[in-house]
Amino acid sequence: MKKRFSIIEIIKKFYLFIVLLFLYMPIITMVVLSFNSSKSRAKWGGFSFAWYKAMIEDRYIMGALYNTLLIALISSIAATIIGLIASIGIYNLKKIPKSIFMSVTNIPMVNADIVTGISLMMFFVAFGISLGFNTILLSHITFSIPYVILAILPKFRDMKQNIVDAALDLGATPVQAFFKVVIPEIMPGIVSGFLIAFTMSLDDFIITYFTKGAGMHTISTLVYSQTKRGINPSMYALSSVIFGSVLLILVISNFVSRAKEEV
Repeated sequence: MKKRFSIIEIIKKFYLFIVLLFLYMPIITMVVLSFNSSKSRAKWGGFSFAWYKAMIEDRYIMGALYNTLLIALISSIAATIIGLIASIGIYNLKKIPKSIFMSVTNIPMVNADIVTGISLMMFFVAFGISLGFNTILLSHITFSIPYVILAILPKFRDMKQNIVDAALDLGATPVQAFFKVVIPEIMPGIVSGFLIAFTMSLDDFIITYFTKGAGMHTISTLVYSQTKRGINPSMYALSSVIFGSVLLILVISNFVSRAKEEV
């Protein structure tokens, strides 16, 4: 029985290893190729930082990176603020109107991205709005809001109403109670909503592609534009930097969370 149990454990670990291998092998390959001095993906030309240097010197890549990060930051902040206000309104609705509003809110999340992208493009064109930075920003705010609401609204449901009533009884104004009691209680949801919106904006391609206009690029659209003539190895370097940054943030956040738990 003990031997059989150990075999099952080995199979489970092997299966987990295979899954992780399939998930991370492409990323590992990309990171390795970012240090390859040769342009060929099939031939190793030696270890080099040449593509990282080329990445920094390439104004198109740096411009796309700047646009991507700026749009992600502004859109996630705007979506978080709007989503917070919307969550307050939905939370205070009665049961039937709340169900209707939640159903309407969830539509963009289950709707196909290509439908949303084409719809937004047609909307901007119909009103004579030139496609570019501003239209991408508005589009990212639009599709990020439902995810923010989905992250914040459950925190309102978990919050005990009596703590707000206690703050009001102790002399706090409704505004003071909101900022000093409600906001701290729902802060994990706000942070989660912001991070989801930021990640969704960084990762988006389809909606950005339909609303970007000529000459405007984010990282995803720049990579797509290079697929016909071959992807510049500098993009491997950029992708490796982004992956490394995300990995570092995750490691730091895990250490901080563990330190707080031990305290």
